[in-house]
Amino acid sequence: MKLSLIVARGSNNVIGVAGQLPWRLKSDLMFFKTVTRGNPIIMGRKTWESLPRRPLPDRENIVMTRDWTYDAPGARVYSSFSPAVNAAKAIAAREGKREVFVIGGEAIYKLALPLADRVYVTDVDAAPDGDAHFPVLAETEWLEKTTEHFEISDGNDHAFTIRRLERVPAISLVRTDA
Repeated sequence: MKLSLIVARGSNNVIGVAGQLPWRLKSDLMFFKTVTRGNPIIMGRKTWESLPRRPLPDRENIVMTRDWTYDAPGARVYSSFSPAVNAAKAIAAREGKREVFVIGGEAIYKLALPLADRVYVTDVDAAPDGDAHFPVLAETEWLEKTTEHFEISDGNDHAFTIRRLERVPAISLVRTDA
């Protein structure tokens, strides 16, 4: 079961401003919908509240918040990351899926990145002002498996590149002289 992050980030790692995306990228939103459809998605409360439509259809929505009384109609609510991931993986297994997605925001990405197996990253050719950032990816820990570039077009405010990164397997060091 893969734990995957999916994110669009500016060249300055900005992912949001005032609870909204800092760009309009129709092709990236279509990619997001296609890749995450049918899979459980984990997000923070602010991301949940920023969604134009809640819950996101055709996905089990899981919301993380520190507020034990928070109500997110149509979603499951958790206050800890590990139980949220375990629930998402159990749902995915039950549905015959192989991937669980973390879709934001900043705090949730920071929790998930050390545990992630895969990152779908949209690198936007822009450096907007923003108040939410994606953590810095240590490029040496990731292998680029796919890449697709999109030019500015109707519905895409900026050029961008979508990359699928897989975590480099940890190398096991075994002493042979012992």
